[in-house]
Amino acid sequence: MEKNTREVALKILIEINKKGAYSNIALNKHMASNINKLDENFTREIVYGVLENRLYLDWIISKVSKIKIKKIDPIILEILRIGVYQIVFMEKVPNSAAVNESVKLAKKYSHKGSVSYVNGVLRNIIRKRANILDIDIKNTIDYISIKYSHPKWMVKRWIDEFGEDFTLELCKANNEKPKLNIRTNRLKIDRETLKKLLKAKGYNISETKYASDGLIIENPYKITNTDEFKKGLFTIQDESSMLVSQIMDPGKNNIIVDICSAPGGKTTHIAQYMENQGRIIARDIYDHKLKLIKENSNRLGIDIINTELFDALKLDEKLLSKSDYVLVDAPCSGLGLIRRRPEIKWNRKEDDIEKIKEMQYIILRNASKYLKPGGILIYSTCTIEREENINMIRNFITENNEFQLAGFDHLLESKKNIETAEKGYIELFPHIHGTDGFFIAKLLKKNK
Repeated sequence: MEKNTREVALKILIEINKKGAYSNIALNKHMASNINKLDENFTREIVYGVLENRLYLDWIISKVSKIKIKKIDPIILEILRIGVYQIVFMEKVPNSAAVNESVKLAKKYSHKGSVSYVNGVLRNIIRKRANILDIDIKNTIDYISIKYSHPKWMVKRWIDEFGEDFTLELCKANNEKPKLNIRTNRLKIDRETLKKLLKAKGYNISETKYASDGLIIENPYKITNTDEFKKGLFTIQDESSMLVSQIMDPGKNNIIVDICSAPGGKTTHIAQYMENQGRIIARDIYDHKLKLIKENSNRLGIDIINTELFDALKLDEKLLSKSDYVLVDAPCSGLGLIRRRPEIKWNRKEDDIEKIKEMQYIILRNASKYLKPGGILIYSTCTIEREENINMIRNFITENNEFQLAGFDHLLESKKNIETAEKGYIELFPHIHGTDGFFIAKLLKKNK
């Protein structure tokens, strides 16, 4: 194993914590193209392991450190977290290696006093391991918060909304590694044929439970280097996101507006349902993100998407009552994506939800005005917060009585644990459905 894997992990974690980088983007940026599979997996495990278990790691460190967590130099704290993670969670890494490599990092990135401090803390943890690791806390919120490393406000909020057992299982699932899902491009190939092609290349594959175009890849190493990806036979997308277009279920020759479309996963899937016939107006507020939609469209062989730079918080008079379908994939708190991007736990604040709700409602109200009578509006988020989801939709319908929820249970491959589909909405959870946390509602604009 390369000696610099832990240093790469340290640089990535500092970038995430100091500069607010997304974990997946920071990882891809720092991964050299010639890195071998073992080194890449090792680095990934440390980065995601530390992010997922940060509160628990800090709790362990606080048991033996004479310096309080808040007063430890940020780089030294990150080095300690990396060391403790290896000691507690990575059985194949010898304790001596975890300590020695952490000490080397401390030598390189800090002063002499920090070196002996890092050495002492880690050796103390190894020595007292049996007594340190048990969380003897009776308070349920504190226990779940430390054990599964979620901020207290988040745990309390979910216990109030969903109950203790549900919250414990949810937090546990948020720390488990999600499997990679890919979406078949039906414009070029069917799911069964794609499955056979990828199996022949050594990939272990199964089909998604609810989404009709999805495949689950157990061993996705370098799958985007395959000819199948380069030829546009598939794209990477979680099953929950695939369901948005499946529930919309548009036909050919419709006019569709995707209000917040980048990077284009749902937009291109809608185009597949339309058999690349009709017109999709795909909007976003960032030009560089619109370029991603164009790149994805070109690779997938789609030419009916027109990208436009436009702020969804503004009303476009030119689009009033013009579209057959509208998709509002709303900006949200993102709390359904924690298992993919664990840094969300530490970056998001409870106050954010209130601000986000106001923005979501304005976007939803504007988008609803673009529909023709008899048209369909899909509202989706990648959060599990009911204030951003079903409560938002109920408030909207109360104030806009020309809209009603439209059931779609007939459009799902399986109805297991999705009883609300017949009512016109679904809530997805990692520990129940094996998908990202997600919400989708289907609204019909009545004919007057």
